[in-house]
Amino acid sequence: MRSLHASSFGAEAVAYAEHRPDYAPAAVRWALEPAPGLRVLDLGAGTGKLTGTLIALGADVIAVEPDPAMLIELRRALPDIRALPGSAEAIPLPDGSVDAVLAGNAMHWFDMAVAGAEIARVLAPGGILAGLWNVMDDRVDWIAGLERIGGRAAIGPRDTFSSWRAATAGLHLPAAGLTARFGLPEQAEFPHGQRRTADSLVATIGTRAGVLVMPEPERAATLGRIRAFLSSESATASGEFTLPMLTGVLRVRQL
Repeated sequence: MRSLHASSFGAEAVAYAEHRPDYAPAAVRWALEPAPGLRVLDLGAGTGKLTGTLIALGADVIAVEPDPAMLIELRRALPDIRALPGSAEAIPLPDGSVDAVLAGNAMHWFDMAVAGAEIARVLAPGGILAGLWNVMDDRVDWIAGLERIGGRAAIGPRDTFSSWRAATAGLHLPAAGLTARFGLPEQAEFPHGQRRTADSLVATIGTRAGVLVMPEPERAATLGRIRAFLSSESATASGEFTLPMLTGVLRVRQL
């Protein structure tokens, strides 16, 4: 099931590129703060949402993405970036070649029993491993309501402020025997937002793995419930609104 979810995005790569948010620059800066330099690997780069923020902050970025359709969209959006096919379990880079490995909404798909050693291999001494997740702020009433209506397949534990820390806390851990090479993990959240309409928010939720793998009747019913809910809420019923979000960061430093 995990591999099915992880491989589901390519079929909706164009929609993913159109509707998924970027990452709060303050969050990306914090993720990179202790790194010895600005050679950064965006691992599981998707369509380049995190890559673009890294470029804007002046990083020297290499993007690695396993899905061919997602890689096409990344190269279309960012044609000047070095974008390579590969995965967290088989990184096509030499030893010690990057100062930081960042993963935007992707680390939970990595098989850390294999990927941990690969990440440790490509990191320079003192390098940073950081996962970033865009999460909806369920301290806002209508977001909490949306979570209830959508269900766990549409809005899972990594998708909301109240649960993302617990859901991601152990994801940095590399394979047994490598743990001692990394320091203690740190987590932090940074305010973020995305301009949406009811229709574009439904489209965004439609790019989530739990929705993508649903049988079509169930998918249509789930998105229909969400659309009806958004149409009934004064904050989202008409025109554009800002989706209240945070970018959560989990980082760990290689010793």
